[in-house]
Order: sequence, then structure tokens, then C-alpha cells
Amino acid sequence: MSDKQTSILILDDEPIVSKRLQPALEKKGYEVESFTRSADAMARIAERQFDIVVTDLKMEGVDGMEFLTRVKEQFPKTEVIVITGFATMATAKESFNKGIFDFLAKPFKLGEITSVIASAEAKIKES
Repeated sequence: MSDKQTSILILDDEPIVSKRLQPALEKKGYEVESFTRSADAMARIAERQFDIVVTDLKMEGVDGMEFLTRVKEQFPKTEVIVITGFATMATAKESFNKGIFDFLAKPFKLGEITSVIASAEAKIKES
């Protein structure tokens, strides 16, 4: 994974999240695909592996917990970052037990998430 662009999948049912995040991450040189429907994101991860997945927890259809579980089962090396407006100790703990990289409560600042993504990328490049 030396010179290849780091790939990121963003899943959040609020379009504003992707609208803000995708251009900011692409400007930093990441390859980004974003989804507002979990079914579409599920179909996409069946097709390819992403280095980093950023997912919301509370969504219609497949929730973020189920999505992150599926990602980690299929691609154990993919780093998952959970973002949620419903942050509780229980959901944070469950997320970490499932092997996520980090957990951010909404609303978060762009700088916070880009720094978490940079840390996840550094971890991937080390392994």
C-alpha cells in the first residue's frame, strides 16, 4: 500500500456530511466515495475493499453497527471510524469491541475528523 491513494468510503444518511467531508478529503489527496443509503454502501463493499470506512450509526435499513460488523468481517484490515449524533458509552463500547479505529460524536469539526483519518491512514501504512 505504498504509493496508492488511500481509499475512503463515507456512509451517512445526512447528505450534508458527505457534501462537507468528501471535497475536503479529496483536496487532501484521498480517493472518496460517499453514500447516503446503507444498502448502496453494502453493495459497494461487496465489490471492493476500502482502506478507511467512515460510518454513521443510526440509519434507515442496515444500521451502522451492522455495517461496520460486515466491513470488519470481510476486510479485517479496513479501519472503521464511527460518527454519530447518538453517542452513548454503550454504543462507543460496542463499536470498539467490534474493532473500530475511533468514535466521533456529531457535530464534529472538520479538523477533528481529518486528523482521525490521518491517524488511521498512518496505522494502515505501518502494517
